[in-house]
Amino acid sequence: MSAQMVSVADGVLTVRVGGQLKVSELQAMQKAAADAIEKSGKARVLCLADDFLGWEKSSGWGDVSFQARYDPFIEKIAIVGDRKWEDLTLLFTSKGIRRVPIEYFAPSDLAKARAWLAAAPESTQ
Repeated sequence: MSAQMVSVADGVLTVRVGGQLKVSELQAMQKAAADAIEKSGKARVLCLADDFLGWEKSSGWGDVSFQARYDPFIEKIAIVGDRKWEDLTLLFTSKGIRRVPIEYFAPSDLAKARAWLAAAPESTQ
């Protein structure tokens, strides 16, 4: 599987993405995230993109229902992965359009990503 929920601890949902991401895998991960958010009320997301190879070619990527429903409950999203995927990943996650603060970190900056997630949320005004 190229996408899975790894853990839920202290309000942080940790997910791992690797290989070529499929729409069905993203949807399954979003369901697990939705269940966790329903239980806790709020969440911060740490996405670990290990050996990520991009997205499958599919017409199913336009579904933003998870974002519409759960963005109000997501405080921050930190993505840790190879810098070669940064621009496309931030475009895919709609950084700058969504009200959720999203930042991208190199694998060597995992500690910085965790510290950024732990810091108080920025204003979304």
